[in-house]
Amino acid sequence: METLSRNQLSMVAEVTVGYRPKIRPSQRPTVKCASDAYQVLRKFWNEDQIELREMFFVMLLNTNGRVMGIVELFSGGFRGVVVETKMIFAIALKACASSIVLAHNHPSGNLKPSAQDIMITNKLKEAGEILELPVSDHLVITSEGFTSLADEGYIK
Repeated sequence: METLSRNQLSMVAEVTVGYRPKIRPSQRPTVKCASDAYQVLRKFWNEDQIELREMFFVMLLNTNGRVMGIVELFSGGFRGVVVETKMIFAIALKACASSIVLAHNHPSGNLKPSAQDIMITNKLKEAGEILELPVSDHLVITSEGFTSLADEGYIK
């Protein structure tokens, strides 16, 4: 086994962060309510998959509520998807987002948030508060519509 010197161990890789948007801020959609977020997010959903498997998206917003980006972070099976808090906030922080909107689909077509949906929403809301990066909403999406956990009173 190779022995590293103290000098070698104290060296770390340089980390740089950049953001190169391809669309001017004035051209990005503005999200002021759950319906706005749904209209933008729905365009990103794979119609062939919405009733097949759960997908989890994060929408990054700037201080004016303009969409900075949308990323599908996690995908699962018919009954669920594993969501990692660290991954969500790593991307949001790296992009310098001011807030985020979460969204996932229910392949079953049931628009009612599950106990798991409410639990993960609360967990992510708390993490966002600590990081000063609020979770504005969490949408449950089906092929026929959506439910906003903020509008339902789960996010305050």
